[in-house]
Amino acid sequence: MTLFPSRKADSLDLKEVQYEKGDFIARITINRPHNFNAYSTPALQELAAAFQDASWDDNVAVVVFTSAGHQAFCTGGDVKEYQQTYTQKPRDYWKYMCCFKGYIESIVNCAKPVIARLNGMAVGGGNESQLACDLAVMSEHAFIAQVGTNVGSVACGGSTQWLPVHVGDRKARGILFLNQRYPAFTALSMGLVNAVVPTVKGPDGKFRTTFTNGRTFLADWNTDPWENPFATRVTPDEVKKALKGADGYSIDMSALDEVVANLCDQVVNKFFECTRYTKAQVNYWKEAAWHATSGHARDWLAIHYTSLEPYEGMTAFVEKRKADYVGMRRKMADPNGSSEFLWGPYAKQCPKCEAKGLPAFFEFCGKCGGKLT
Repeated sequence: MTLFPSRKADSLDLKEVQYEKGDFIARITINRPHNFNAYSTPALQELAAAFQDASWDDNVAVVVFTSAGHQAFCTGGDVKEYQQTYTQKPRDYWKYMCCFKGYIESIVNCAKPVIARLNGMAVGGGNESQLACDLAVMSEHAFIAQVGTNVGSVACGGSTQWLPVHVGDRKARGILFLNQRYPAFTALSMGLVNAVVPTVKGPDGKFRTTFTNGRTFLADWNTDPWENPFATRVTPDEVKKALKGADGYSIDMSALDEVVANLCDQVVNKFFECTRYTKAQVNYWKEAAWHATSGHARDWLAIHYTSLEPYEGMTAFVEKRKADYVGMRRKMADPNGSSEFLWGPYAKQCPKCEAKGLPAFFEFCGKCGGKLT
């Protein structure tokens, strides 16, 4: 008898996450393809529940974490939800970060190795999600990027903590400050993922990327030397065509699934307790960086949501326009300007109705309509 019995996956009654178990493998899938698999607040709670179940289930040896479709693994938080909800009620963003923190820790603390199956782009919190995993296998059509300083946020949900561990300090700063896109094979060379697998097929039905010496993918566990591994290589234009299904090009995930299945088989055929404790040991640097910073990151982000940066950045994202970065800087540099408040600091008082705390840039009172001096 056990107080932690194995549960059926469907007993969790998840709505935005698919969860399956069988043959010692748990599969957790973000099922929000309409939003490029950006996680909502309920999705974070469901993901944490699934990872905890997999962690405690003795019938599970390894977890595969992926998402629906082939466009995106995860694009982080739902910016529309941020803009509509959390910029309006910043105190609730602290609660949201509690959910996010619990989700990330459910991956890091999972007793089983977690393999990120990157079926598409991993952006923002999507990259932080795959960094929380133990291993990552990436589709060649995918890319990795951070976007925090573009949208009025900070990538302190794993990226500021773990990118220096994965790629080194200078590269981490470049990723975080500049928000560039890193294609799959570049991501592999930087140490962001463990393996990259061809996924783009041409009009002839064959993978556009092929390798020398009979390889079918590239991985950091290849022990044979390879100076020039590519026989042929997909072009960025061919990737775009495949993502659109244009001119006979297509995305085929079969090779990706073969590599992931092989990795799962290797993990299954290892001693469980030795694997669990090995994970606990190599988690040292990740946990040291995470627990030293994630708590005050949660508080700072919640406070920051009261300011103009997230309002402008996320409103611009929703409106599909460029944020007014230069205008914000001019407001900050102007001795009479304000880059913290939408309509200026709460500085005026109405001489007619004596309402206080009116924005400095208002010309008329919002309460009585009287003209402000």
